[in-house]
Amino acid sequence: MAGDRTTGPHPTDGYADKWIRCTDTGIAVRAYYFPWGTKHIPYGAVHGMERVDLSAARGRARIWGTANPGYWASLDPGRPRKERALVLDLGRRVRPFLTPDDPDAFEAVVRERSGLGPASGGDSSRGPLI
Repeated sequence: MAGDRTTGPHPTDGYADKWIRCTDTGIAVRAYYFPWGTKHIPYGAVHGMERVDLSAARGRARIWGTANPGYWASLDPGRPRKERALVLDLGRRVRPFLTPDDPDAFEAVVRERSGLGPASGGDSSRGPLI
């Protein structure tokens, strides 16, 4: 079944990997909640997005969760091999910390569908301590 694919876009999606899928209505983040609940984020709830660099103390070593109460890293066993993350501003105290397999494609889809405008040239900042 097409909806069970773990990589590549679903025919109606703009982006999909094993853990994150951009649907027509929002972002679905698998294994965001304990023990395995999916977080659904409507595009209209996304107020901003920041691209950040990963390092050992800044998210790369954390597969799931956080040591910083202002962020929540969704489950991603592949995060130690990644270089970039995206932090979503949902206008709430806790910001989702996501590491899509293709951060450029994910960011482009979310920015377009959320009305955030284009990215600022792919520049990254130092990530938060996670």
